[in-house]
Amino acid sequence: MTDPATAALAAFAALFGPPPEEPAPPVDWDAVEEWTGLRLPADYKAIAAAYGPLDIGERLWLHTPFASDARLFDYGRFVEEGRRAAPGVLPFGATRRADTLYWDTTASDDPDQWPVVVHVQDLANSGKDPWLRPGTTLLPTLAGFVSDGLRPRLARSGMAGGELSAWTPPARRPEPTPEQRAALTGGGTGLDTLTALVPPPAEPYLGEQSWEWLYERLGTRLPTEYVRLMEAYGGGAWCQWLRFSTPLGTGHYDLAGTEEWYGEAYRGLRADHPQYHPLAVWPELGGFLPFADSIDGDQLCWLTEGDTPDDWPLIVVPRHADQGPPLTGTLTATLLAWLRGELVTDGFPRLVRPHEDPLEAIDFEQYGPEDDD
Repeated sequence: MTDPATAALAAFAALFGPPPEEPAPPVDWDAVEEWTGLRLPADYKAIAAAYGPLDIGERLWLHTPFASDARLFDYGRFVEEGRRAAPGVLPFGATRRADTLYWDTTASDDPDQWPVVVHVQDLANSGKDPWLRPGTTLLPTLAGFVSDGLRPRLARSGMAGGELSAWTPPARRPEPTPEQRAALTGGGTGLDTLTALVPPPAEPYLGEQSWEWLYERLGTRLPTEYVRLMEAYGGGAWCQWLRFSTPLGTGHYDLAGTEEWYGEAYRGLRADHPQYHPLAVWPELGGFLPFADSIDGDQLCWLTEGDTPDDWPLIVVPRHADQGPPLTGTLTATLLAWLRGELVTDGFPRLVRPHEDPLEAIDFEQYGPEDDD
């Protein structure tokens, strides 16, 4: 009798052809399954072991565990972010149109019976139910895609880069402390509350220059609250979404460089479409000065209005919405409100989904010298 893994490989090869010539990266399935906390479907493991990460046709990626010096894809981050989409889903693939393929792990205790569900981004953007439920497991779902017009052509995933190696699961996220839980729910708004909620790095990286160098480069001092925040955390990404530029670096995407190139870009947009870009830009009177941005291109800025920099209000310059009014809170209070899910404004989407514990999503990843241009 043919075992299920061999049968799955034969069925996959019948659909798409033999594996690529390059050998697939080795996979320690015990380590992967311990990290996910779940056994994975036998057909997926057999395909991943034989084929590795794949481009299927022209619009579908099959993601498998691997590491690569190219650093174009992070399997662990893909899984962690995917699992946040809904209770009980586990991602294994994606499309060029930003759709994600999952297993519904709540449907059965047997992973070989998990049905595929697909989150369709275009449906989500239009306010419709974004979930498609073919009702089939992996191989029948792929066969259905071929019947619907997916070209049965294979190649090694373009996100794999060059030489592939085994993937090592990241360290488990520490359990939240009582101090973090209290900071999340206690209502504080200061830096002490923020550092209790998100412990800062032991050695924050600010860049190689000095604050006086930055003030001379910008032509202004900066708010005291911002300086204190940066000296606690340095440059880095909050929740893999909000990126604070390294303040004392000299690179293109560090604070001084961003202020220059983004200011120039905004002036060009304002000249062509003033109705959508109505703000003055520093050093214009009352102009905005950017210091952080989102992965979607939204900018968090100061409006340089008031007697001193400590009086400057915050404003979000959204990339995909009309310009809104200034924010009313301080920088630290605004950051805390966003982390808690209390801030609702264009350019700052809700961070935590209703089914999630916020402390499972909140983190800070610091930048280092290697992140400078």
